[in-house]
Amino acid sequence: MSRQNTQHLVRLLLASPVIFGMFSAYAAGQATTAKPADKAAPVQQVEVKGQAAAYDARRDDTATKIVVNQEEILRHGDTTLGEVLKRLPGITVGGVQGRGGDVRMRGLGNGYTQILLNGEPAPPGFSLDQVSPEMVERIEIMRAATAEYSTQAIAGGINIVLKRQVQTAQRELKTGVQAENGAYGAVSTFQLSDKSGKMSYAMSGNVLYGRQDRPSHIVTEGYDAAGREVLHRVAWDGNRGRLLAIGLSPRINWNLGAGEVITSQNFINIARSRGDAPETVVTSLGAPPRYVATATDAENKMEMLRSDLSWTRRLLDGARIDAKFGVNYAHRDSGVGQLQYYPNDVLALDRDIDSDFTDKGWSSTGKYSRPVGQGHAIAVGWDGAYSLRNETRLQHETTTVGAPIVNRDESFDATVRRLALFAQDEWNVTQQWSVYFGLRWEGIQIKSEGNSYAAIDNRSSVFSPLFQTLYKISGSKNDQIRAGITRTYKAPNVASLVPRRGIASNNSPTTPDTMGNPQLKPELAWGLDLAYEHYLPGGGLLSASTYVRHIDDITHSRVFFIDGLWVSMPVNDGAANTRGIELEAKLPLRQMFPGWPALDLRANVTRSWSSLSMVPGPNNRLDQQTPLSGTFGFDYKFDGLPATFGGSLSFQNGGPVRISQNQYAYAGVKRSLDLYGVWKFTPKTQVRMSLANTLRQDNVGAATYVSADGSRLTDTTITPTMLQVRAMLETKF
Repeated sequence: MSRQNTQHLVRLLLASPVIFGMFSAYAAGQATTAKPADKAAPVQQVEVKGQAAAYDARRDDTATKIVVNQEEILRHGDTTLGEVLKRLPGITVGGVQGRGGDVRMRGLGNGYTQILLNGEPAPPGFSLDQVSPEMVERIEIMRAATAEYSTQAIAGGINIVLKRQVQTAQRELKTGVQAENGAYGAVSTFQLSDKSGKMSYAMSGNVLYGRQDRPSHIVTEGYDAAGREVLHRVAWDGNRGRLLAIGLSPRINWNLGAGEVITSQNFINIARSRGDAPETVVTSLGAPPRYVATATDAENKMEMLRSDLSWTRRLLDGARIDAKFGVNYAHRDSGVGQLQYYPNDVLALDRDIDSDFTDKGWSSTGKYSRPVGQGHAIAVGWDGAYSLRNETRLQHETTTVGAPIVNRDESFDATVRRLALFAQDEWNVTQQWSVYFGLRWEGIQIKSEGNSYAAIDNRSSVFSPLFQTLYKISGSKNDQIRAGITRTYKAPNVASLVPRRGIASNNSPTTPDTMGNPQLKPELAWGLDLAYEHYLPGGGLLSASTYVRHIDDITHSRVFFIDGLWVSMPVNDGAANTRGIELEAKLPLRQMFPGWPALDLRANVTRSWSSLSMVPGPNNRLDQQTPLSGTFGFDYKFDGLPATFGGSLSFQNGGPVRISQNQYAYAGVKRSLDLYGVWKFTPKTQVRMSLANTLRQDNVGAATYVSADGSRLTDTTITPTMLQVRAMLETKF
């Protein structure tokens, strides 16, 4: 074996702790600018990177990020972007495995990760599950905040960049079927693009129709102060329904010459769903609930539009102006019918709820950038948005047996104004060392008026200094160190501020009513990030990083007993400290060792810790934090056959957590094994088979309330999961 191959083998062995550590954990826990290779040249850190084949955004950008290209995005044949994200380093997805959910980074819970669409905060009503992976050009995972993007990114940010550039004419159609638990569906996506003189255009689209049958059950247990069981119930829940979703992403580019380009980028999504959710409660010990059975039927209609018009102009001496103006519109109309029963099938309550939600607004961003002196790239700009939200909710109840009724006719309006000003400088101090400085001021005002609460005027602003640095170790072409210090925050949203009451059917400490809190303040955080990266031949990588966050005015939900009812409300409650370690390996074996099988291995693992100052221990960590997560994946190309086979094993560990003095929660381990295979019949035709959630593990979560006298009540939700099968025919014309 040559000396070079020996070195590669040693590095492969060094990566083995990442891979084997993940298996051990599994068993135990069950925008950017082209930057040439010569770093002394002036660069602008946040522009599109051009076509230089030698450029690697992750390796060369001073600001830390992971860029996921379209080949990786489409590899498993996923139908939604949430399915793609769960396999990426440092990212976890909440909810039941295989069914999407809120996206999280660095182990932190929902809301701490900034979701961007084409570099701007995602508009109201937007969901990652609305985006077909075929519409996406790349995904940028930003572990530390930069001044150009919103600093509402305590955990980091994920930028979804829709397809923009048109290189060649393209005609592509993918169509297939899928099945889960006897419920079938169909999906189809298409791509059209071409050029005509100075104009290029493209159209991406998808159509999804699916049915679902996803039952679950909730076990309620009550114990007195002496530890004797005094209550035992089981609520058997059904969840059946169907969904039709249509998405379009048309775009047009006009090249006006002399470095001037105008681009129209649009995103349209329409969805219709209907379903029913029957529930039956069986009580074997203690008193039954007020309602022992509920029959629910729901219908939802949703439309969303985002349209951007951007202008780019190159000026003298390398300067450049970028400006964008966009409008967005989201509308949701929901109707719910609910029948609730006393024992012996006595109809107690007939409830109808009609709600209507509309959000419309505009946004504007702009940036002026130019190289200044030797190795400097300066940029200044703005980022503003205005949103007007209107929501109505009409609840009408009737009874023939004297059950308590609550009739509501509620409406509210809310306006959200956001303005940010920023400046940043990327400076190549030497060929080995570059630094990034950023300053951003961002202010948000939320005003709301409704017929059931007093007017709200919530204002907050944050000044964020930011620093990142990259040092390429002298004498080595493959080793580098990163560091960053950031000031970030998380502002309360409209839903968490508006004090409207959400009514629970059977009110209890573990199933309380819900209400917003107009007095919420933003959470403010200081962060430190460190990373070491070693690059291997053929795109291989070994990386180790660590992070620390100190968060003031932490927000979490607490349960209060108000006027004889239990109510959950978000509150600011002291400070939190969180820290973690991330390890990652990418090993393309054939590129590293010529003659080896065409096998690519990838692995990542994240371990996180946190503590809350106002909550006694043990387990006084952030309530939605994922302590341990990771993914191991592989891709194998058969020699002599037009076939590729691969898969990924993802896991998330939960465990117990103490939310407040009286509240506790538990999340079970989630494991998901996905497999795929591709057979290419011709250069333009192939079939892709996918098996998702092959382990079919139950999802388990629990909520507990302990009273002052030592008695406790626990709800444990158990959700079976099913194998998902998908077959796609992919054709290019």
